[in-house]
Amino acid sequence: MAGQGTGVEGADASTWAQELLDHLRPTGRDVRKVVAWLADAVQGAASLQDDAGNLLAGTRMPLDEALVADILAGRLASAAWGGEGNHLRLVRVEHPNPSSAGVLAVSRAIPFDRRTADVLTHTAQVVELLLRASEATAAGHRLEQATSDLRLAILQLLMVEDTVAARRVAAGLWPGLLDTDTACVYLVEGSAEERDRLAEDCLDATGEQALVVRCPAVDEHVIVVTPKDAAGEALRSLIGRTPGTFLGGSARQSLARTAIAYGQAVSALAVAHFRPDKAAVYAERTHPERLMDPAALRGWTAQLLAPLDTLAHHTRAELLATTRLGLEFTAVNAAKILGVSRNTVRARMERVESLLRTDFSDLTVRAAVHLALSTQVSLADGHGTAQEARARLGDLLAGLALRTWAHDLLGRLDSDTRDLRRTVRTWIAAGGNAERAAQALGMHAQTVREHVRSAEPVLERQLLATGSGLYEVVLAHLVTEDLEQPVLLRENPGHPDSPVHG
Repeated sequence: MAGQGTGVEGADASTWAQELLDHLRPTGRDVRKVVAWLADAVQGAASLQDDAGNLLAGTRMPLDEALVADILAGRLASAAWGGEGNHLRLVRVEHPNPSSAGVLAVSRAIPFDRRTADVLTHTAQVVELLLRASEATAAGHRLEQATSDLRLAILQLLMVEDTVAARRVAAGLWPGLLDTDTACVYLVEGSAEERDRLAEDCLDATGEQALVVRCPAVDEHVIVVTPKDAAGEALRSLIGRTPGTFLGGSARQSLARTAIAYGQAVSALAVAHFRPDKAAVYAERTHPERLMDPAALRGWTAQLLAPLDTLAHHTRAELLATTRLGLEFTAVNAAKILGVSRNTVRARMERVESLLRTDFSDLTVRAAVHLALSTQVSLADGHGTAQEARARLGDLLAGLALRTWAHDLLGRLDSDTRDLRRTVRTWIAAGGNAERAAQALGMHAQTVREHVRSAEPVLERQLLATGSGLYEVVLAHLVTEDLEQPVLLRENPGHPDSPVHG
């Protein structure tokens, strides 16, 4: 017998069977390796192709098309052909999809004996098992991806205040999840490589009674929207026992204010990096709008945003939600969160900029508009009335409580010998541009960035990354009159903040 001592002819049945079974172990489940093993075991060539003729594994070989068609159609389970120097066997391989099948073919120079025939038969069975397992795994991954996409879609609907659609989408898979008027948003930060595991841990920690979303904008973040008060403690416990993780949480907000809550969670997460327990919840007491006269603030907000009131409700809500996120994050990240293009974000913000006749490149303008947008969503009916008050922004910022807050906040920087306060003020006046600030200060741009970065832990707010923390610091400078008031509603004599207001 040719080939004695190698391949199947020289192997005990238990040996080749064990080798074949090894391919079913979790670490060895690879159809291509099985087909390669088969070719070696029979001292020939082997191939696996699907019903469309695509080669799935092995080496392509010429096959009789009519014979293959009969096997694929189920008219034959197997076939054999032999000639001088070439012996061929074909076996039907069932695919997970009942309507399709494949063909496992083996070619060798010498005739098949009982052992090689057994190897081929059993290998076909193993291949079928592996194909089923692969399809089940792929189906599981597809289901996980679809579920993840659905969670993201729900979050994006909440971000644009479409709570009705968000509840409708969620009801099918997570009944009762959004049957609530209020919720908190948490941001859990870890490494990008471990985020999938972290997301699963968040689901487990919240008992799957929360909307857990892999943040589309920041690879290290997991977003958790939950109506349950106990979820916060569960997440704190999770990050407490998980190295390299941080937690930021929002105050409780209505579902329509999910975007505001998200911004609060981002601010709290920045603070968490400076806390020994790696966790922080947004503190309403430091929110400057809480220290302003409510009626005056509502009236000022209504007047500032009045140019948008002529738009259709859906368009107005879309522009406001996009601008709110666009002021909190970069256009790229806002686009990822909303599921639109960055050009769409920029176009919507430019339209709002045009309607408000102002310039969003000015950080004082951005801070003022951010204040108005934050106030707008907090109003019970979604709007204020211009009759409530006709205050200027300067009037809103003139209260004693607010001045005390601003001086206390910025006074934290006074003890640093590098005069961080001057650098931060100049950097804000330069629109957050380190190069322009450096020219005004007579220092290197990198030094400006280092000063601003050093101010962040002192102020417990992110500055280099745009967002509510930065805007609070800008408002504090406006309160202390260290910065000039922003130009809003340019050439609109009807608004108190207009430069031509009479």
